[in-house]
Amino acid sequence: MPTPPLEQPASANRQIARSTAVVMAAMVASQLIGLYAKSLVGSTFGTGAESEAFFAANRFSEILFNLVAGGALGSAFIPTFTGFIANDQRRRAWRLASAIACLVTLVLSIFSLLSAIFAPWVVRHILAPGFAAADPGKEALTIALLRIQLPSAAIFGLSGLMMGVLNAHQRFLLPALAPAMYSLGWVLGVLVLAPTQGIQGLAWGVVIGALLHLLVQLPQFLRLPARELRLMLGLEDPAVREVGRLMAPRLLGVAVVQLNFLLNTYLASFQPEGSLAAISLAFPLMIMPQAAIAQSAAIAALPTFSAQAALGRLDEMRASLAATLRGVLLLAIPASVGLILLREPIVALVYQRSEFGAASTALVAWALLWYAAGLVGHSVVEIVSRAFYALHDTKTPVMIGVAAMSLNLVLSLTLPGAFTRLGWMPHGGLALANSLATFLEMIGLLWVMRRRLGGLVGARIWSAVGLGALAALAMGAALWLWLSATTGMAQVWRALGGVALGAALYGLLLIVLRVPEIGILLTAIKRRLR
Repeated sequence: MPTPPLEQPASANRQIARSTAVVMAAMVASQLIGLYAKSLVGSTFGTGAESEAFFAANRFSEILFNLVAGGALGSAFIPTFTGFIANDQRRRAWRLASAIACLVTLVLSIFSLLSAIFAPWVVRHILAPGFAAADPGKEALTIALLRIQLPSAAIFGLSGLMMGVLNAHQRFLLPALAPAMYSLGWVLGVLVLAPTQGIQGLAWGVVIGALLHLLVQLPQFLRLPARELRLMLGLEDPAVREVGRLMAPRLLGVAVVQLNFLLNTYLASFQPEGSLAAISLAFPLMIMPQAAIAQSAAIAALPTFSAQAALGRLDEMRASLAATLRGVLLLAIPASVGLILLREPIVALVYQRSEFGAASTALVAWALLWYAAGLVGHSVVEIVSRAFYALHDTKTPVMIGVAAMSLNLVLSLTLPGAFTRLGWMPHGGLALANSLATFLEMIGLLWVMRRRLGGLVGARIWSAVGLGALAALAMGAALWLWLSATTGMAQVWRALGGVALGAALYGLLLIVLRVPEIGILLTAIKRRLR
């Protein structure tokens, strides 16, 4: 199939770019607030027993949400709902939304209730069995914190569905700000509740954050056109069954991913104290640029991809996907290099104060080193997966994801031991396992999508990789010199100065290399100023 001119889907690309800019700005704000919340948690509780009990309990409640109403629901619901909207079948679209809302609330409420009843068994045999042998008090605390946080799963279920409906209507701002509201709940938990309730105040902050995540989207949701909600399960509706059909394989993929997170928690509970808290605090530092770069683009692109697929415009979809991937790669490559080099100053800037000392900084920075190596893989997977969902194909990314995450399981069981034999902290092996598996998942998804669409305008994508890598290499050399020259400087200034230097130098190099996206950005800025 011949490659279409890149200008053919220009309007769709501009729509994705505009939406991405809105979502990216909101996500950056959300991630900054999220980092502030995690910083408060780290400085208040450190990487000791209370912190590990909280993160273990929080992992299980998040697994419940992700299994039923997280990525699995969004990837199945948004393409079907958007298809109805694109074909002007709004009544059918809202019947679908009503049925899915009722089903999600019912299922998550039942799961949460059962998990609360069997919480001691869940913690001892599934979540953190290492706690029982090392510290029975930590195990009891984990059980109590788990029971407090479980209602957040059902709240998130409704909020996640509301987010999907708003995105399908090209409403991105408030959904993108919702994570900031969740983090605000953590902040309230630490600052308002923790002084009197301790770590349990933070657990209640999780529930408050889930409510804020839902409520911030409500005003925009209530203003949607032709909105019509009703109490119904709709099991006889073909559209509901279609969402179930699309969701089933994706649910398997999400289950495998969550199994890996669960295994990390499980294995870290047997490692030296602080390991579980370290991987829990390092992962958000990698996710912050990934969310701003890739998740924002993926959220903005999915409705456009879905509309293009629903209308049979696969040539346009191919060009839009290639353009999106190119932009994401140009940002993810330097972000990965910067995180690797600036890991210790960044961890110290975000977390190190009060109960979080230099030893805790070393623990988290070690995990961040290996997580940051997988940033490009995570970013590309986020985009290409959305393209499969837009084609109503949840099976292919699930099969590839299951294979990659199965490898992750094997690596998670073997790499910590290898790290220990090398004299390295074993929790770094858990982070490296995640990065290696995600990289292989990225390769598999790109290969299949290229065959599915008859190409991916590969020359432009490889051009972005080459230009981004060249500029990132020069940026990395400059950052290495910066770190060498500022050894005695306070970590806050080393981090902020390094980020500013890296960003400015990388942007300048892209201008010198005449990267087209920079020209487009500068033209847009000039137009705005006029």
